Amino acid sequence: MEATNILTVLKKKLAFLSGGKDRRSGLILTIPLSCDQTSLEELSTTLDYLLSIPSDKCKARGFTVIVDGRKSQWNIVKTVVLMLQNVIPAEVSLVCVVKPDEFWDKKVTHFCFWKEKDRLGFEVILVSANKLTRYIEPCQLTDDFGGSLDYDHTDWLNKRLVFEKFTKESTSLLDELSLINDDKNSSLDKHKSVDCALLLSFDPETVLQTGHELLSELQQRRFNGSDGGIGGAGQGGPSWSPMEEELLAQPLVMKLLDSLREQYTRYQEVCRQRSKRSQLDEIHTKVMQVVNWLRGPGSELLKSHQAIGDSVRAAQALQQKHEEIESQHSEWFAVYVELNQQIAALLSVGEEEEEEVVELKTMQQQLSDVCYQQAAQLESRQNVLQAAQVFHSSTQELSQQLDGLLGMLCADVAPADGASIQQNLKSLEEKLQNAEAGLSSLRQKGALLMEQMCSQQSWSLEESESPGGEQQNNNQHIQAVMDEMQLRKQRRVICEDMVDVRRLKMLQMVQLFKCEEDALQSVEWLSELLEALLKTHVRLGEDSQETKGMLDKHRKFVDVAQSTYDYGRQLLQATVVLCQSLRCTTRSSGDTLPRLNRVWKQFSVSAEERHRRLELALNFHTAAETVLQKERVEVEALDDVDSSGNILLDRLRLPVIFPDGSEQYFGSPNEAVAAAEGFRERLLLVEERRLQLQEVGLQSKDVDEGFQVQEGRLDVIGEELSEREEEEEEEQQCEAED
Repeated sequence: MEATNILTVLKKKLAFLSGGKDRRSGLILTIPLSCDQTSLEELSTTLDYLLSIPSDKCKARGFTVIVDGRKSQWNIVKTVVLMLQNVIPAEVSLVCVVKPDEFWDKKVTHFCFWKEKDRLGFEVILVSANKLTRYIEPCQLTDDFGGSLDYDHTDWLNKRLVFEKFTKESTSLLDELSLINDDKNSSLDKHKSVDCALLLSFDPETVLQTGHELLSELQQRRFNGSDGGIGGAGQGGPSWSPMEEELLAQPLVMKLLDSLREQYTRYQEVCRQRSKRSQLDEIHTKVMQVVNWLRGPGSELLKSHQAIGDSVRAAQALQQKHEEIESQHSEWFAVYVELNQQIAALLSVGEEEEEEVVELKTMQQQLSDVCYQQAAQLESRQNVLQAAQVFHSSTQELSQQLDGLLGMLCADVAPADGASIQQNLKSLEEKLQNAEAGLSSLRQKGALLMEQMCSQQSWSLEESESPGGEQQNNNQHIQAVMDEMQLRKQRRVICEDMVDVRRLKMLQMVQLFKCEEDALQSVEWLSELLEALLKTHVRLGEDSQETKGMLDKHRKFVDVAQSTYDYGRQLLQATVVLCQSLRCTTRSSGDTLPRLNRVWKQFSVSAEERHRRLELALNFHTAAETVLQKERVEVEALDDVDSSGNILLDRLRLPVIFPDGSEQYFGSPNEAVAAAEGFRERLLLVEERRLQLQEVGLQSKDVDEGFQVQEGRLDVIGEELSEREEEEEEEQQCEAED
């Protein structure tokens, strides 16, 4: 009976072996009755299964059955006790019926189990749960009866399922492995490829792992439990577990594991030998397939494709066909690589016999020789096709270059500007150089192609004559193409004079456009100088020294503009000469020259006005500084300074009038005001000087008038004194006469 078949019944926990033992070391069987109606058939099945677990030695010591009737009725308890007589009469030593504390007291007198001891075959006692320890140690009782023994029915059931599964699978595997290992004349042919693993019902590795885990669990539980089964938990350690060897037969697990390991090792060796022989046969078959294909269809494919084509398109088509052939060979080469790796792996292990080693090396050498030879033929053919494609491409390119050169020489040159002329000239030189280099390159590529074709190995892997007819046609075609290109190249000699004339004309046109561009540039420069003159040359200096420096800079500025104008005139004259030589018209005579003259006239007028203002400013600063520095100044000098300053201020207000009637001011209005402000300040200083001189003059006049009055008074006093003296003299004379 297996637990898997009655799993539903076992989960109900109608009875269980907790692992506890009585004082006689007999196992304790617990039947926990519930308030629900207990199925006696299921209980009988559970008891049959549980009693099949212990060994005969354990059964001989007898069982102590605990019937827990605290939650059940008396008639059920009695029925269960009587049922034990039929199920396990010989194995039962003692039946302890755990009764409720007050429920059965009156009915005990109606039925005494002890009177039925002889008929039942075992002793039955009624006992309360708290008095059960009189017959069984507390450490052997579960917590339901006040004991300390731990019991997990679900865990026990799971472990039991694992044990039975391992026992079943290992036993089946042992039978199968023994049959395979011992039957020398079995249906498994030694020389046939057989996957031995498919013959087994279970995976040996998995079964072994399950057994080891189970054994480890059993050993761990035994180590943690009590060897004698009594008093193990009394020392405070873990309680004794029901998975001890007496319940799950630990020796049986160990014996099964040892036998299984031994048979599995022999089985692996048998499989290895058969697999190795099968692998050698498979390798030999694949090697012959590769060799036969490369020597047969592969070689014929290469023999049938030897042409090089007569154009780039034809060479590309041949290249595409060759790639298809290479693709077919690649599949077999991949098989070769795989086989070579397998053979190398077998040789590196070193477990093969000498005969097998020689066989492997022979196959490896044969396979390598055939593959390398065929790969060399493919590479040689690939090189020829690539060289042919390059040769045809060079032929086509050289033909196009020669046609382009001739077309360029025959076409008239009508460029739009100097850059296009230079580009055309550069293109002409490049075409000449490319034609020469292309022909030289074509010779080299043709010679290389013929050399590769002549040095090409035999198309067959076996010794055979080379297909000389096709190769001779290819060589003649290459030589004919090179001769044709040589004749076409000689046509360039006829055009040498045309090339020289075209080169000279293009150089003159380059010079013409360069002169026109430079003339336009000179106009732009002169316009920039005019703009700079009108916008930035506004200040006239704060004193005579600064104004002199500005006047010198202005002369140099005008000299630069004059040089630019002269340079533009010279360029335009050269343009006219080149146009006459080339018999073409140019834009300079109709546009550039009038622009140059117009800008120059505007610049001349502006520069003259600037020069005049600087001179007026210099005269003003010189006169003003003289007046302001002298102690005595004539009024006429002050008037001259005022007059020159006002003239300069009036001139600053006037615009520059160009010959075409347009007007332009120097700088912005704010800059003009700022430039005039300095002169106004100097005029104010001159006016202050005038006022100072006037005050000094008035003071001198008052002093002179006072002197004149005093002199007049003195004259009057002197005259009066003279008159008095004359009168006194007259009186004295009169007195003297008297």
